[in-house]
Amino acid sequence: MIGGRIQYVKLFSFIAWIILLIACINFMNLATARSEQRAKEVGVRKVMGAGKGKLIGQFIGEALVMSFVAVLVAIGLVYIALPSFNNLVQKEMLVNILEPSNLIYLLSISIITGLLAGSYPAFYLSSFNPIAVLKNIKIKSSSGSGFIRQSLVVIQFTVSIILIIGTVSIYQQIQHVKSRELGYNKDNLVYVNLQGKQGDQFTAIYNDLMKSGIATNAALSNDRAIEVGSNTDNYSWDGKDASKNPLISWQNVSSQFISTMGIKMAAGRDFYPQSALDSNYVIINEAFAKQMGKEGRVGGIIRDGGKKAFQIAGIMKDYLYNDMYGKADPLLIYNHPADTRVLTIRLKNGVNKQDAIVKAGNIVKADSPGYPFDYQFVDNDFDELFKTETLTGSLAAVFAALAVFISCLGLFGLTAYTAERRIKEIGIRKVLGATVAGLTGLLSKDFLKLVCISCLIAFPVAWWAINNWLQSYQYRISIQWWVFAMAGVVSLFIALATVSFQAVKAAVANPVMSLRSE
Repeated sequence: MIGGRIQYVKLFSFIAWIILLIACINFMNLATARSEQRAKEVGVRKVMGAGKGKLIGQFIGEALVMSFVAVLVAIGLVYIALPSFNNLVQKEMLVNILEPSNLIYLLSISIITGLLAGSYPAFYLSSFNPIAVLKNIKIKSSSGSGFIRQSLVVIQFTVSIILIIGTVSIYQQIQHVKSRELGYNKDNLVYVNLQGKQGDQFTAIYNDLMKSGIATNAALSNDRAIEVGSNTDNYSWDGKDASKNPLISWQNVSSQFISTMGIKMAAGRDFYPQSALDSNYVIINEAFAKQMGKEGRVGGIIRDGGKKAFQIAGIMKDYLYNDMYGKADPLLIYNHPADTRVLTIRLKNGVNKQDAIVKAGNIVKADSPGYPFDYQFVDNDFDELFKTETLTGSLAAVFAALAVFISCLGLFGLTAYTAERRIKEIGIRKVLGATVAGLTGLLSKDFLKLVCISCLIAFPVAWWAINNWLQSYQYRISIQWWVFAMAGVVSLFIALATVSFQAVKAAVANPVMSLRSE
């Protein structure tokens, strides 16, 4: 579990850097798109003797200043958002910005971001020909800058679409596993952690629970319903491959365990009510029977460490424990309730759970005084197993939303600039009879094409990434194309809404205002 958590930290750190890269792309796009507004400044400074290196230093310096200001704003937002973030991850995290290591990290991020965001605009702006710009010769969006801007938009939306698909896939996988057949009924199942000699009073507790009318069954076991902590490689049987010593999980239970859990028998019988009658018998699951081959049958013999021999009384259906994402592992149970640590109670359907828990607690305390009543619902414990994955899905959704939002900000700015550059063209078209819908489509189509290209790139990348991620799950979803289609439609809709706002604004403007200077 510890290794898994650090992997998630690394994963989200990587995604955070990607989102920062998207923000840098926005800066590059907008800086180069609005280059004409600074063309004369560059021309005048060059005529006055400023060299290309000095101009590059100026523009990169401006980017660095903006980066440092952004870090200061980010620090404030971190403190504002920290309570909500702690609530999301269910941790109490503290941020000490003044710690030397944190200051070094912030300084490094500021410098890296400033250099990354400002480098291309600096070299691009400083390359202008002063004679051309001072003679009002229109700067060509050269093969170069236009293609780079379009490529950067494609990169932004490709990342956003991949994050959307990843978020949906994580949610699907969690729901797929949570809804699978467990092999037992976890509803209305409560386990109580026993202490000291509480288990010795099981008979009295069991009888009182049955008389109370709140429970239908109860049983003892070594471990909780969804985990088995004991295993060994010492079991042997006739025909076993001597070169293989697989780990077999085992636990001691009382005779009511299988019926309390709602586990079905595949063959043979359940345990006898008197544990002494089963001192030489065991029950195994189907996975163990399959591993034993022809000896995995009712009446088959299993030796414990090559010493004591046990006969198989029954074979129970497989049920899931420990790994909810895999298949059932081989399991063997003994009818040996002594020294067990967990009491499992099956509450009646329809009873008020809180009232039933109070009554069960009173019974347990009365029959084993001096011990606390430490209980947990199995379905809550089951959901706890998916806590990390659920949190991963929530964080992925937040990151995906941020990526889409930042990408849309960039698209919004580029659309506004495009509309501004084509304001006279739009005015002439309106005078000649162009409709608002037609002008909106004219201004929007190029950007929507870029988003479509992003989808075509994102889909195979997301397919490959999800397939690799799913390899860690034995029980996994099949990749569904509707998820990709949904991500594409959502991205196109968001992009259309972003672009259309500026496009409609430009299309409905009075053409007289843009053409009167002519």
